[in-house]
Amino acid sequence: MSAALPSPMSRQTSHSSKRQKTDHEQDDDGIPIPEVTDLDYVNLTTHADTFGIDPVPISWAHPDPLVRGPVICTVRHFNQRNAIGAHSGSYCIYSGLALAAGKLSPDYVPNLKLTSPVCKIGPHPSWNDPKKIASIDPFGHLTTEAYGAYLDKGFDIRPTIAVTKAHIDLPECREAIRTGRLKPDGKILKPSGQSIVTKAAIEPVWYLPEIARRFGCTESHLRQSIFRMTNGMYPELITRPDIKIFLPPIGGLTIYIWGDPDTIPDEDIELTCRVHDECNGSDVFGSDICTCRPYLTHAIEEAIKTAQRGGAGLVIYFRKEGRSLGEVTKYLVYNTRKRQEGGDSAENYFNCTEQVAGVQDTRFQALMPDPLHFLGVTKIHNFISMSDMKYNAIVNTGIKIVNRVEIPKDLVPEDAQVEITAKVFHGYNAGKAYQGIDEEELKKCKGRDYQYKDSDEEGKPSDKKNVVEEHP
Repeated sequence: MSAALPSPMSRQTSHSSKRQKTDHEQDDDGIPIPEVTDLDYVNLTTHADTFGIDPVPISWAHPDPLVRGPVICTVRHFNQRNAIGAHSGSYCIYSGLALAAGKLSPDYVPNLKLTSPVCKIGPHPSWNDPKKIASIDPFGHLTTEAYGAYLDKGFDIRPTIAVTKAHIDLPECREAIRTGRLKPDGKILKPSGQSIVTKAAIEPVWYLPEIARRFGCTESHLRQSIFRMTNGMYPELITRPDIKIFLPPIGGLTIYIWGDPDTIPDEDIELTCRVHDECNGSDVFGSDICTCRPYLTHAIEEAIKTAQRGGAGLVIYFRKEGRSLGEVTKYLVYNTRKRQEGGDSAENYFNCTEQVAGVQDTRFQALMPDPLHFLGVTKIHNFISMSDMKYNAIVNTGIKIVNRVEIPKDLVPEDAQVEITAKVFHGYNAGKAYQGIDEEELKKCKGRDYQYKDSDEEGKPSDKKNVVEEHP
């Protein structure tokens, strides 16, 4: 008779020990003993009551990082993970490719010795309130400081926030110096046009109970909805209700700070802020169908001026391409706008998005204020945005906003008049520059004609060359 094979779970126990361990086995320092997972076997999912599963405890929003506990979502500690998902968002797929190609060792642990933040951020009282922070880990940049004892013991814990410094070089800033709108001071803005910033890259870390509360649903419904719309990508959303932390496969955000970050929590010191959602076509390549890059660079200019006055300027850049619908969907909407009967019009601006995507917008600003609370923001003196959705989301979390600053009319590209007209008519803050946009103006505003040539009913271009001509 053949010998019995070891069970899958027994094959996942530590290489160094095969004995049964007690719950949260630890030394006198209160830190659990790390178990290194045998990666030769991969489980499709786990269950809370399975032998050997023993996640490191985590108490979200506790002010003491050791009591709160580290977020552990690396592959080395399979039984002790306290988070669903993987680090680096969608980029975790590239780690899998690197592993498949033999370029990355599955046993690799990063050397974090020289990676600590270049400036101090927090802790702030908002870190202790899940209603203020539930989509990022406020201790995510303090891995070596707060959880050094875990690292020394052998745990693989990855930072989810990195804070560094940089010089930002924008042609718009050089032009602003040339025209006299900006004046170099050598500290915030150099004569070359480069500005000096502190910047922080942040990966999303979701505390599911609070995320569900903000979206007005049960945690169970939230888990089932994400599981369904990711085609079952994360079965532990269903099988591990005991794990409350989720690292979603989405883009994160970047914070850019001009001036001294220490002044940000002080309500008596001026703070200028823009919350900006990614638009690759405009932000990077200068597409003129929207106001994204002009508004972003205007905000940077105002941030520099505020920092030069002794305050701080802040831009939070979210990876929410195409209203979080994605760039492919956005371009499909562009084609629909330009090809519809009557051409591109402000009147049908939002209808075209809903026609293609089934919804006008999936950014859902309920999570957006979290990085502001991470920085300790309680008052924004100048909010460089016309969005009522963003304004309401921020003030509803207790942050005061004094002034709302619209984009100057002379910065709006010609083909973006459709966008700005539609948004103001449908409720964006008009400020002083955009008063008087009524239904007549909405119907009258038209965008550039792409001059699509002969095509069939389905929009299939003819065989002629130069099918699409874009006229100024």
